[in-house]
Amino acid sequence: MGQKCDSCGKTPVVGNRVRQRGKYKYLGGNGRQTTGISKRLFKPNLQKIRVQVGGSVQSQRICTQCIRSGKVTKAVAKKPFTLPAQ
Repeated sequence: MGQKCDSCGKTPVVGNRVRQRGKYKYLGGNGRQTTGISKRLFKPNLQKIRVQVGGSVQSQRICTQCIRSGKVTKAVAKKPFTLPAQ
């Protein structure tokens, strides 16, 4: 299964962790010097939520950008309060 969004397919991305020392020039220093570069992993922020898929409800791992943008519709746990019909 791994770290993958079920909606958009977002996966971990490899990047660099840059270690620096020194003071910025605009603060009166000599500038920032890089002292080390090592690999790191940027992981997607996955949440396990219940999603409405077609006419059924499934539990999926969805990234927060898909949840916030409305790409998926969260399943309604309980219908909102309604008055009894008379």
